[in-house]
Amino acid sequence: MNAARRYRLPALLCGIMLCAMASGCQWSGLNSLPLPGTKGHGPGSYRVIIQMPDATTITPNSPVLVHDVEVGSITSITTEDWHARVTVTLDRGTVLPANATAQIGQTSLLGATHIELDSPPDPQGRLGDGSVIPLRRAGDYPTTEQTLAALAVVLDGGGLGNLQTIITETDKAIGGHQGSVNTVIDQLNTLLGQLDSQRAAITATLDNLNRFAAQLSDQNGTLGKAVAAIGPALGVLAQQRQDLTDAFAALTRFGDAGTTLIDRTQGDLRETLADLVPVLRKVSETGDDLIANLNQLATFPFPPILVCNGIRGDYMNLWAEADLTLPSLQQGLLFGTPFAAPPARGAGR
Repeated sequence: MNAARRYRLPALLCGIMLCAMASGCQWSGLNSLPLPGTKGHGPGSYRVIIQMPDATTITPNSPVLVHDVEVGSITSITTEDWHARVTVTLDRGTVLPANATAQIGQTSLLGATHIELDSPPDPQGRLGDGSVIPLRRAGDYPTTEQTLAALAVVLDGGGLGNLQTIITETDKAIGGHQGSVNTVIDQLNTLLGQLDSQRAAITATLDNLNRFAAQLSDQNGTLGKAVAAIGPALGVLAQQRQDLTDAFAALTRFGDAGTTLIDRTQGDLRETLADLVPVLRKVSETGDDLIANLNQLATFPFPPILVCNGIRGDYMNLWAEADLTLPSLQQGLLFGTPFAAPPARGAGR
């Protein structure tokens, strides 16, 4: 019996070492070997790597939970670039999206921990063998120690000690001003009631803004082309900046000159307008007579009745006497030409 016991322990150790070599795990104690009954080591199980900012108190063989159901276990914990690299194995039936999140949680108040896997609000893809959950989607829940420490900070010299002071000062501020406080509360109630009555209009406004944003999104390409076209135009404006500056400066000088001219002539203009008042008054007094006499201008110097009696349809009564003798033509029609009549003798003396 003693000899059998002596050879049983080495055989057990050899078996454990062979099991470790067969499983391909690095030997770091008994905890590096999968414990009997742990999840994630059956047929079809797959491996997932989690980049944890802090490993806290998790250890190999710690459970992996999904909605408080154990679906796997931790196989190894190493370090990589100042963060922990946690490798877990999950059962074949565990279905999670590729962008799943990982959190280290506390299983019990005694300190046991686990890894909680969860799906984000926008699941994408599927988690598979060799998938990596990066640091931005990993973290840990507050532990019991952290919670108690935070509570100790609040209770011992923290904000809780100032609560009585806050209440006392608030009571002093309100004391004697209950009417004003009630008025403010009533006004706030009225404001909230008005906002509630305008809820439909506010909702419609937000819907219109949403549709406007959607239209802007649909016209994104057109807006991009417009912005791209503005660039050369701005370049031309930049090149013509000096000319534009000179033009604006000249316009300023012109405005100053116009202002000076108006200042100098406003007295004369006022007097001229004042002199026009009697003339306009006389024109206004003529009234209908002025309008009735305007038709005389078309036939001036003959009155309209004479024209109407003298011109009948397409002919008119006309009597004319023409002197077509050569002396008359030289003195009249040909005066000032080489064919004009010679001056009389002694006319220039």
